[in-house]
Amino acid sequence: MSQVHRVRSTIGASATLAMLLASPALADDWGTLKGRFKFGGAVPTAAALKADKDVEVCGKEKLLNEELVVGADGGIANVVIFVRDKDVKVHPDAAAAKDPVLMDNKNCRFEPHVAFVQIGQPLTLKNSDSVGHNSNIGTIKNPPSNSLIAAGAESNVTFKAEEAIPAQVTCNIHPWMKGWVLVRPNPYGAVSSADGSFEIKNLPAGDIELQLWHEKAGYIGEISVKGKSEKIAKGRKKIKVAAGDNDLGEMVLDANLFKK
Repeated sequence: MSQVHRVRSTIGASATLAMLLASPALADDWGTLKGRFKFGGAVPTAAALKADKDVEVCGKEKLLNEELVVGADGGIANVVIFVRDKDVKVHPDAAAAKDPVLMDNKNCRFEPHVAFVQIGQPLTLKNSDSVGHNSNIGTIKNPPSNSLIAAGAESNVTFKAEEAIPAQVTCNIHPWMKGWVLVRPNPYGAVSSADGSFEIKNLPAGDIELQLWHEKAGYIGEISVKGKSEKIAKGRKKIKVAAGDNDLGEMVLDANLFKK
């Protein structure tokens, strides 16, 4: 090989290496975010709900008010957290969500209480009960939908626009039934589990802005981490995501936030 060819080969190899290192799809460009929400006060007792329709079915269930669900260890369920940034870079393995998200009318309540779905991803509204239900979704940017679902049947809804906050889901037949659906344009959202924990995988490394919301508190305006209080305007929290694992730790939400 001539000296000119060797120089050209070296330059070409260097350019290829530089392109690979700069590629956004490299594993070290992505991070996982986790944390836990905890109630700052004595654990409240959920109030019982009275079933006054289809009592022969719904009256058999131990129905509780799910506006605020706090575990024995103080973990807060159903806190919504998602990325607010527009046109955020999405990991190639999570770009398209094709599998339906299930929200079931089961035991005369919605399961899950809060569902997370992406634009274009089917939301399957199922009825596992032996009585009819309807799932009335009060979206703002999407046309509202009201699916009447017979016992044992199901219906699918697909959304074309994102929603700024979760949309309420109600059953007009059984007025105590209430749930929520969060519609976002990307997979970067989560709903805290029974112990208050959450995880969002494959976030792009760098600066992002999170949105924190809860049905009883609305936008989360304040959190406390390791005894240090932090005010959050309209529930918006900016963080820097590093490659790999990112732990926001235990975030305590004062009981006064839920007294609306």
